[in-house]
Amino acid sequence: MKFKKVMAALLAAAMVLGMTACSPQPKNTATEPGNGTQVSKESEGTSAEGEKPTGDGQFVYKEAKLTMSVDADETLTGLEAVCAKAEELLGIKVEIEIRPAGLEGESLIRTRLASGDMTDLIVSGGGTQLEMIDASKYYISLNDTDIPDKIEDFVRNEMTASDGNMYGVPIGTSMSACILYNREMYEKYNLEVPKTWDAFLENCRILKEAGETAVIGTYADNWTAQIPLLADWYNVNLAEPDFVERFTAGEAKFATSEAAVKTWNKFGDLIEFYNEDYMAATYDDGCAMIAEGEGAHWFMLTQALSNIYSLYDKETVDNIGAFAMPDEDPDKTGLIVMGSSGLFGNKNTGKTEDIMRFIEFYVSEAGLDAYCEAQLPDGPALVKGYQPPEGAYKAVAEDMMVYFNEERTTPNMELVLPVKGSNCPAICVEAASGQVDGKTAAEKYDNDCYKMAIQIGLDWDKQK
Repeated sequence: MKFKKVMAALLAAAMVLGMTACSPQPKNTATEPGNGTQVSKESEGTSAEGEKPTGDGQFVYKEAKLTMSVDADETLTGLEAVCAKAEELLGIKVEIEIRPAGLEGESLIRTRLASGDMTDLIVSGGGTQLEMIDASKYYISLNDTDIPDKIEDFVRNEMTASDGNMYGVPIGTSMSACILYNREMYEKYNLEVPKTWDAFLENCRILKEAGETAVIGTYADNWTAQIPLLADWYNVNLAEPDFVERFTAGEAKFATSEAAVKTWNKFGDLIEFYNEDYMAATYDDGCAMIAEGEGAHWFMLTQALSNIYSLYDKETVDNIGAFAMPDEDPDKTGLIVMGSSGLFGNKNTGKTEDIMRFIEFYVSEAGLDAYCEAQLPDGPALVKGYQPPEGAYKAVAEDMMVYFNEERTTPNMELVLPVKGSNCPAICVEAASGQVDGKTAAEKYDNDCYKMAIQIGLDWDKQK
């Protein structure tokens, strides 16, 4: 039975109540706090400290307690399942603390790390966030382990700071920045998946004229406003293959790139098609709207599929399709591939040994099986050689895999560009709400990137 938006709101409210023990949850309550149930060693066939239960390899059982900080928009189902398995096989009990999502949460991480009262484990983004945090001061390096060799190259780069140290591992499978769409609405209005931007806008006009919400905006959670920028990176990179090199050198700018300015202009194209409350709607509202047919399109990460699954059912999720953000050439549409959030260890809590035991387990076959059996993948696996179970979401198995099979994918711009401006979400909101035009937004973002480049020590000459 489908939950209504009020249920999504109640679940979100429940998540922020604080600390929750990490134990497996029923699918429809995955985002609620756990009940703190502890697996009995006797009932699981383990006994004295130091015994090695059978599993993927041999895991030393030694009771320990760790804390983990996770943002409020992260789907917990798979994460909780790994924690429960780690408690069973390793004796490590993990308590999950929910923090705010977006910039508020990122600021909270930095503040608590600096004050010395951060959790043992942190689930957060990699890439430029590692520079903002100054990872070498606070995170455990994984370079002296065999973990880096297990991780796919592009996501390993995301978890590696500019000092060359890899600090985190992906907590889930890959995901994409793309356009999610409601299949039933497409069938109702005889629409085809668009292969050009103009065709996409025409679909939106047809839907608007029929009284439908053509594009879902959820900009009360401002991080969601970035998705059109991220999803269109394939087209920028295709048009200007040397952009990364020139941007890294401090030469190329978004405002001086024809392809990049076109991306920022697309924000303005969408304004007339949003839901009336798009500046007040939240990520949870978006999940409900796309699932219940209250909106046709949503620029979003495919991680939303798992969140929707936790609130609804597989049939509802499989009514949601996915396609890459198109541009002008229908034969050159491609998908942006992103890693998942990362799992990082706090080196200043005096629990390095237990933290490393947990991280090593997380990327083991037993850990990955626990994750994927509880939470279906939002994209292909990020640990080399691992094959997740069958029964993937239709958007992943059919829609996304076309791009992967035809090698029409590229890593997210956050994985290949050296900086990302910290005010990116706010600038995207300004563009999405019509406060600034595309060219002005691009200029503001260039200035934002310049400030970050100077902060992390890049030798850029500011170009006017």
